[in-house]
Amino acid sequence: MAAISLKALEDVPWDRLESALPQHPVTGVPRALRRLALAGGAATDEDCGPLFSCLAAGNGRVTSAATAALPFVLALAADPGMAVRVTLVDLLHCMVRTAATAEPHLVDKGWATAWEHHRPAILALLADPDPEVRRSALSLAGDAAPLLERRRAETDPTLRVSVLLALGEAAAAGGAGDVEETRAVLADLMREGEPVMKVAAVHAWASLAPEVPVQHADLLLETLSDPSLRPRFEEVWYVPGVDDPFNRDDVARWTAGLFDHTPDTAISFLVRLAGRAHRPEDTGLRRTVLDEAWRLLVVRPSAAPALLTVAGDLLTDPDDEVRLKAANLLAVLGPRAAAYADGLAELVDDPGEYLMTEGSVGDFARWALARIGDPRALPGLVERLYEPYREQYSRSYCAGDPRLPDIDDILVPLRAHADVLLLALRNVMRHHDAHHGAPGPLTGAFLRVLEAWGPASLPALPEVMSLLNEPRDSWLVADVVAAMGPAAASAAPALRNCTTPDRPELRTKLAWTVWRIGEDDGGSALRSVGDAVLHAQDPNHGPLHLLADFGPAAAPYGDRVRHIMEHTVGGRRLQAAITLWSITGEPQPSLAVLEEFVLPAADGGDDYTSFGEALRALPRIGTATPALRAALRTVQRLDHRLTPYRDYRAFLDDESLRGTIAEVLAMPA
Repeated sequence: MAAISLKALEDVPWDRLESALPQHPVTGVPRALRRLALAGGAATDEDCGPLFSCLAAGNGRVTSAATAALPFVLALAADPGMAVRVTLVDLLHCMVRTAATAEPHLVDKGWATAWEHHRPAILALLADPDPEVRRSALSLAGDAAPLLERRRAETDPTLRVSVLLALGEAAAAGGAGDVEETRAVLADLMREGEPVMKVAAVHAWASLAPEVPVQHADLLLETLSDPSLRPRFEEVWYVPGVDDPFNRDDVARWTAGLFDHTPDTAISFLVRLAGRAHRPEDTGLRRTVLDEAWRLLVVRPSAAPALLTVAGDLLTDPDDEVRLKAANLLAVLGPRAAAYADGLAELVDDPGEYLMTEGSVGDFARWALARIGDPRALPGLVERLYEPYREQYSRSYCAGDPRLPDIDDILVPLRAHADVLLLALRNVMRHHDAHHGAPGPLTGAFLRVLEAWGPASLPALPEVMSLLNEPRDSWLVADVVAAMGPAAASAAPALRNCTTPDRPELRTKLAWTVWRIGEDDGGSALRSVGDAVLHAQDPNHGPLHLLADFGPAAAPYGDRVRHIMEHTVGGRRLQAAITLWSITGEPQPSLAVLEEFVLPAADGGDDYTSFGEALRALPRIGTATPALRAALRTVQRLDHRLTPYRDYRAFLDDESLRGTIAEVLAMPA
């Protein structure tokens, strides 16, 4: 049995104490502590579960139960006969970390006193005979002094890196004395330490001075790319909370993050690392380069020119993962990657794959060619995109990157090639409906593609109209037919007689569609749309976006639109402003409203949905105020993606918005 007093445990008035989570009663604390004490060397991590739920639930609270349990948890963690000592030290870490970051009123009043009272026993864990316990206890040091002492005393090579890293963090949070002494230790290591420990010293120093990694970039590159030092990383680079050591490639990835505050250096570091990682045993480094290149590119447009070359050079790498990630980077960079089109074309049949990533090297190469606009992407493209859905309801892919885009994100931009792709798209639509039942999981994507292709999608009118009476898709069907234009006039009778359950808003939409394809003089459609706007009980309801299409003919509804603009907020106010301009033809006051959604982007605003809608209205209006132009010039210079996303959509959004910004700024002042 472990060395805690069961009587003392029973004497605690647990029924008067509070658990961190109401669904986990505080009675679970003494029960779990007793079970651990009795199990001793047979205890399991599962036995510790109730303690985490009751004492360290991650909800920003340190309750009275945590204060009462502290001496018992500490005694069990210090007992050599306890099998789960590291887990219990991790529990202590969770408790003290929560106390340090929680709102003061959410921390039990007795916690700080209890922690300080037991501090000698806590620090004793730093010198525990078990190296795993010592490593886990580093996060409990509190300040640099015990870590400086630990560094002098530590003889286990697998702990030296851990101590250094913890020392850097503690000194950064401590006083000037801690910083000065820590810097002296790190400077000594930089002069006389072995190369891998010098890298660790740079990491530790970065916590105190972010410019230090920049100053020692050459050292970092030389050490990380030296094949003779590769095994050394796995011998010594251990960190708390991770069972296995970091290998050289792991450390390279971590090191690249040290330059996040200086993008030019970050880019240079990756380019230089790629240039040194040419040996067969450097595959992991090349993968790391591409991973970190993605991390930069998805945020910073300025990284594209240098990292484009890196990705292009790795297209012929012998490693499947490297080729796939290189093709992915070229794909998101789109037309910029045109110089590598021939290399990508050679990969369209490459079957190489990477772990759980959906798609092969060839699929990513084909997507890259499509983004470039190269016709070599077209043969078999639709069929290949559909393949993951052919015999199953939906695709599956890793939540992270790289991943292939959704079908519509690939096909929508290929409108110029609709004549080549449409037959295949119609075929898969028919198969999809027959196999999954209409509508299937891809129906919406197919319809969005056809809408974007506009009149070029006319041959698909039968497939589109077969979906008209599907409640979920009838709204999209109306958009597709409207986009086809007057050539789709034959659809008018079916649109008028749609048997979808009667919904006034859908009836209005279908009337608008009939007008768009030229089978209505505009009178009845305008009345239907206008009355829906005029008589909506709530100004936030009603098809303003449809009314905008009628232009000056919608003048009888202008006052209502103006009222909506003046008495709503957000996207509704924006849509009303755009509609009002379409009716009156007068730039003001609509431009004043558009300014509300454009100008904040120049000051760090990130509502890119409203920004984009307002921005795209400006070319239609044909003019912009000086304030709008000034804001857009500022946004144009921003070195971050104009998007809320951090996947392939970041590149698509950014390209689209920047293209429209350029269009607006090119308009006559």
